[in-house]
Amino acid sequence: MVKSSAIEGEKLNPLAVRSALARRLGLDIDGPERASRAVEGTVEMLLDATQGHAAALTADRLFGWHAALFPTGRTGTNRITVGAWRPVTAGVMQVVSGALGRQRVHFRAPAAQRLDAEMSGFLTWFEATDDVDPVLRAGIAHFWFVTVHPFEDGNGRIARAIGDMALARADGSPQRFYSLSAQVESERKDYYNALERQQKGGLDITPWLTWFLGCFDRALAAAEGAALTVIDTSRLWEWINRDPVNDRQRLVINRLLDAFEGHLTNAKYARLAKCSPDTALRDVQTLLNRGVLVRNPGGGRSTSYRLARLDELSA
Repeated sequence: MVKSSAIEGEKLNPLAVRSALARRLGLDIDGPERASRAVEGTVEMLLDATQGHAAALTADRLFGWHAALFPTGRTGTNRITVGAWRPVTAGVMQVVSGALGRQRVHFRAPAAQRLDAEMSGFLTWFEATDDVDPVLRAGIAHFWFVTVHPFEDGNGRIARAIGDMALARADGSPQRFYSLSAQVESERKDYYNALERQQKGGLDITPWLTWFLGCFDRALAAAEGAALTVIDTSRLWEWINRDPVNDRQRLVINRLLDAFEGHLTNAKYARLAKCSPDTALRDVQTLLNRGVLVRNPGGGRSTSYRLARLDELSA
């Protein structure tokens, strides 16, 4: 949810999103963060798309998602039409960059008069029973929706919600352990370039689907890497907790597990644990004796340590 909004340049407070999500799921969590109406709307849309993935996607459902994203009827300070296709009065819908007078048009959407027919065709296709692979359907649906650009704002977020809905149908489950939006956000420039190239190309959208499937594959790989890290961390703590460490040692070990830059030294240990150099030395020596820490090559002032690998712990 956070990453999908970030793609459009909107920064959501992760703690507020977490709080709103927990309330929607009936979970009790502690935390002072209260979600804004816009955050609540984003949560409502994406939960409806994934948990309700089996229900038909209709124009009315899309209007509800759009209204949830823009509860005040405004985007920034500008009033927009909410819960309906963009009207003729909104003018030409186009994506433009550059300074005034030197603007570059990246994309121009179909005229508003075409939206009823275009979206009727899209929704009929999306709900059709055919032999289109559901992952391909997610990629096609994403491209089709953002190209039609049926709303005045929020088209990218809704397109990704539709993609998540298609992927939930592909998995046969509302729970997924990967985030396509997170991967797209990390490749944001390539994402927009791939869209623009295809929107200026022909009706054969194989190049777009090639990029989409590559991004999907990288999202799965990232999720696998994260899962393996969680599993390894769990196994490490299971081994360490056979003879529990003190609070200072636990804090430092967790920091080493959390993308710690460089190597651990006695001085760094003292700063992290907020303890004296002598206490740091004793703590480090205890962890060395247990095999939790391993001394790196070198000595003297350059003495440093790293966490032991799982295979070293079990050796």
